[in-house]
Amino acid sequence: MKLPPAFESLIERFAPAWLDRALVLKAISFALVGCVNATVDFAVFSLGHLYFGLPIIPANLISWCVAVTNSYVLNSMVTFAKESGRRLNVKSYLGFAATQVGGLIANTITVFALSFVMPVLFAKLLAIGASFVVDFTLSYLLVFRRREGTH
Repeated sequence: MKLPPAFESLIERFAPAWLDRALVLKAISFALVGCVNATVDFAVFSLGHLYFGLPIIPANLISWCVAVTNSYVLNSMVTFAKESGRRLNVKSYLGFAATQVGGLIANTITVFALSFVMPVLFAKLLAIGASFVVDFTLSYLLVFRRREGTH
């Protein structure tokens, strides 16, 4: 099956970047921060829903907000420290949160679509991978991109 020319062009542009060692290390750091955030999300959701008796949707929104904030801080201070100058600001935070919504959407679409052709838990694993790629790419290209005059 041949990919459409637009996808081939996109792959040709991004493939060399994924082979860059520094970028791979950033991706690993981003994944480790993601593991921490998955734990934070689960713990805050569980506390809100099971201990405080919040309905599922409010508990989930609160846990997502806490996890996104934690992710922004950790990624600003560790993964993208060079690009962010280890500084936190509202504009970057809002941009980061917006990119995380992109990952949430990618995850949801992937798990839903793949659940028609494979077991849902396997589809969910692939969806986590899809959201990781979207979250990292959007964070790298939009939120924590290198600014003029920084090295």
